[in-house]
Amino acid sequence: MVRFAPALVAAALLGACATLPEVGRPPPAGFELSGRVAVRYGKDAASGRIFWRHADDADELLITSALGQGIARLSRERDQFRLLTGANKEYRAADAESLTEQALGWRLPLAGLSDWVRGRASPGRPAEMRGEVDKGLELWQDGWHVAYEEFREGRPFKLRLSREDLQIRLIVDQWTD
Repeated sequence: MVRFAPALVAAALLGACATLPEVGRPPPAGFELSGRVAVRYGKDAASGRIFWRHADDADELLITSALGQGIARLSRERDQFRLLTGANKEYRAADAESLTEQALGWRLPLAGLSDWVRGRASPGRPAEMRGEVDKGLELWQDGWHVAYEEFREGRPFKLRLSREDLQIRLIVDQWTD
């Protein structure tokens, strides 16, 4: 379970064939969101809260337990990534995939998550999207399946991401532009 706590962070950050139109209103360059996340990896499972501030050149993501205790903090400045666990173990890498491989033992394509949480595929990479907003919208990109379960005001509020034996459920409580 010690190695799984960073998995919750990496998974929360996830959690895509042609360029697809955007769903809902056009998103701003940056956003903040807070919500709840549940992660199942193989036989392990965990849940907690997520606080994420995203900009084009930086990210700051904090994962806490349901009781508010810090589990991990993931940060990005341009092309440098840093993950600090609740046990003060630090990991650094030049890309998110290498970072999660160091910390977790497996790679996650975190680069697409900031687009996926906004209901769109990441540009420049193959993707397939089916369905409509509030009518079973689904996205496949980079080996991930993203099922959008609820939209409000043109934004996803409930998402389910899955790949192989990793499943992530994200419920957004608040969006801020």
